[in-house]
Amino acid sequence: MKKTITYFILSICGLAMVIPFIWMLTTSVKSQLELNKGNVGFLPIEDQVTYEENGVIYNVSKVKTEGDSVYVHLFDEEMNRVSSYQKIALADIQSKQKVRLHFENFKTAFNKVPFRRYFLNTIFVSFSVVIGVLITGSLAAYAFAIMRFKGRDFIFYLFISMMMVPQPVYLIPSYVLLNNLGWIDTYQALIIPWIANIFTIFLLRQQFKTIPDELFDAARIDGCGRFKTLWKIVLPLSKSVISTAAIFGFIGSWNSFMWPLVMTDSPAIRVLQVGLSYFSQEASSQTALLMAASTFSILPLIILFLLAQKQIIASFASSGLKG
Repeated sequence: MKKTITYFILSICGLAMVIPFIWMLTTSVKSQLELNKGNVGFLPIEDQVTYEENGVIYNVSKVKTEGDSVYVHLFDEEMNRVSSYQKIALADIQSKQKVRLHFENFKTAFNKVPFRRYFLNTIFVSFSVVIGVLITGSLAAYAFAIMRFKGRDFIFYLFISMMMVPQPVYLIPSYVLLNNLGWIDTYQALIIPWIANIFTIFLLRQQFKTIPDELFDAARIDGCGRFKTLWKIVLPLSKSVISTAAIFGFIGSWNSFMWPLVMTDSPAIRVLQVGLSYFSQEASSQTALLMAASTFSILPLIILFLLAQKQIIASFASSGLKG
């Protein structure tokens, strides 16, 4: 009974987290006309009004009702207008609900602003940040976990304490510093400050501390230096944690908004989240396009997580809980 209640509560919480994403996905394939009518449910259902004439079925757009008659515009299956202000009997019009998916919303939203450029910028910045994070994180974690030097623990805990400092606190000093370096509105401002990540250092340090000391003793006997030991022994034994650190670094860089918004201004180097913000201002009344843009913005991250979820779970199970 205890497990049943626990899993029931967890299922409810999981469902509560998934529902907004489901609503976003279904809204992205609805027509804006249905959304304007107040159809905000999960199913993309439309009221289909048709009129049959000489064996041909036309889609109908009502213009004006006059007694038992109505003036309508008639459209063919491809929604091309074939007749305007045609007067027909109200009883001849048939109305039914039908599920219709408007996948053209994705193409319209993608072409409305230069999302292609935003994607390329985000991919370049994210991969550059991930490479830098793995290099600096591996070196720092090796020093904190294996090497012995004065003040090691103090420096490490000082690093960890910086995780509690919110970004707005150092945003203005960072802007002044980057402005003095001439890096404002450049790729350097988006990459260089983020190639060191405290959480990655912590995560890799926890993994490195689980490696037996006998392996390091054997490496020293064989004449391996520190870098060769790190490259030949430590990193191959930490593949799952490195994969997790890379995934978290990529996700963090992909979702970054406040930093690139402040540090850049040119559309040429604008990243996806900032571009999505500008798009939301331009298309604020077009909910379907906003949801379509949001969907293809997070789709790469969802695919990445689904492909790498085993590595993430394995890394936390093997190293994340050990001191």
